[in-house]
Amino acid sequence: MKKNLFVIGAKFDDTWSADNKQKEQKNELHETKPPEKHHLHFAREKRRGKTVTIVKPFFLEKKELQALLKTLKKKLGTGGTVKENTLEFQGEVEEKVRLVLTEMGYRFKT
Repeated sequence: MKKNLFVIGAKFDDTWSADNKQKEQKNELHETKPPEKHHLHFAREKRRGKTVTIVKPFFLEKKELQALLKTLKKKLGTGGTVKENTLEFQGEVEEKVRLVLTEMGYRFKT
């Protein structure tokens, strides 16, 4: 009997790894700035027929950004979420957000 020239199958030894299963780790240094050093701007989008107000970019730690979102949602009486370094609010609340954040010491691009 002849020896097979080709081997069918996979070898799962200790050196094996699935390339498609590993996620790239982001090694971004996230600098934090005090409120008066921020220069925020607004964007408005339509999603599924509803308006979303977006405020960005924030240079805060994730926990600080979550706490800021929580206080803004309470003061505005609207829903919202944090995505990366942005805050997204339900509805057209640009003027209200601008007033509250200005009172907190944040600055905006004109």
